[in-house]
Amino acid sequence: MFVDKAKIYVKGGDGGNGVTSFRREKFIPEGGPDGGDGGRGGDVVFAVDEGLRTLLDFRHQRHFKAPRGDNGQGGNRYGKSGRDLEVAVPPGTSVIDADTGDFLADLTAPGQRAVVARGGRGGRGNSHFATSTNQAPRLSEKGEPGQERWVLLELKLIADVGLIGYPNVGKSTILARVTAAKPKIADYPFTTLSPNLGVVAIPGGGSFVLADIPGLIEGAHQGVGLGHEFLRHVERTRVLIHVLDLSRPESQGAWADFQAVNRELELYDPGLSEKRQLVAINKMDLPAVRALLPEVATGFEQRGIDVYPVSAATGQGLDAIIARAAEELERLAPEPVETVEPAQKERVFRLKSRPTFEVENDGEAFVVSGPEVERLAAMTDFENDEAVRRFQRAMSRMGVDRALKEAGAKAGDRVRVGQAELEYSEDIF
Repeated sequence: MFVDKAKIYVKGGDGGNGVTSFRREKFIPEGGPDGGDGGRGGDVVFAVDEGLRTLLDFRHQRHFKAPRGDNGQGGNRYGKSGRDLEVAVPPGTSVIDADTGDFLADLTAPGQRAVVARGGRGGRGNSHFATSTNQAPRLSEKGEPGQERWVLLELKLIADVGLIGYPNVGKSTILARVTAAKPKIADYPFTTLSPNLGVVAIPGGGSFVLADIPGLIEGAHQGVGLGHEFLRHVERTRVLIHVLDLSRPESQGAWADFQAVNRELELYDPGLSEKRQLVAINKMDLPAVRALLPEVATGFEQRGIDVYPVSAATGQGLDAIIARAAEELERLAPEPVETVEPAQKERVFRLKSRPTFEVENDGEAFVVSGPEVERLAAMTDFENDEAVRRFQRAMSRMGVDRALKEAGAKAGDRVRVGQAELEYSEDIF
């Protein structure tokens, strides 16, 4: 089975908790704070594996969570960081955030890697909170939660040459003739429901990858007949072999069939119809097709398009068109692959503005939302009075208390910040 789309959940590892600890040694009964930091959580990393050809594995496993960091220890010992979780994907995989639609990465080259969910940082131990007025803090942070998201994976075949044309014109038979691929072949439309790949050996040395793209029909650019699923695989091919079958009862003539398929390519992506195309007139073993060849060839050649008479059934003419495709590949410079790294890797420096948050009443509680306030709540140990007081000071400094009053919060109302649920009091916020 060929699978070229998948939706999966990824989560970076949570950071380990910082620890509250004090130095206790002989002759030093009241040593200072020595709580170590928690370890960082592991990242979820997608890496290209040349041995993979489909996204089938993601049908069976949809959730990927990296390990969390270890907690800190006394004696200023830091927790061990969680190991990164590496997930293998086939070359040609695009990664998109399922909720925002943001493009995260385009994984095409062997060994290429992209972080798609970052691990949380470890919480700080109490040694970080010592001040001149509080030399024995009993405060430490919990680890930061790892980044989590649903992502869409889309696979676009990376082939040098693509076989295109209407359904059942002989593309799969040609692929089977010139490569070791074994596609399903039968005499009815849409035999091929997924793209097939094969490697063509060039006489005298060298090779290229040939893809059999399932048949395109009118309306393919709108998704008719799985058009979108098929057209995406044409994008990365450098040369197209357009296969025509003049013996089809539905054929409107060679030039009309050629234009119809190219119209679908152009409507899907204008750049696709501009790719170098060679035309293969198939089924030359049939007398009726041979009789039409002179007129058809003249019509194409007058428009500057090379025509090659072939027979997928007997192999006639296939060596010539394959050799020409290899020449075209040699002449054409490889198309540059545009790779987009995750946004977190971009280093942009700006003046720090005040933290942003929102307050809304959902009928049951006042909900305070925003990355910074939610992260602070997640890293606060609400069982620790000193940690709670620090959280209160931070909320006041950020203006959350004022925003809650303006929203109509009264004593005793519930306030939810991330996963933490608190009771509103003017003494607290």
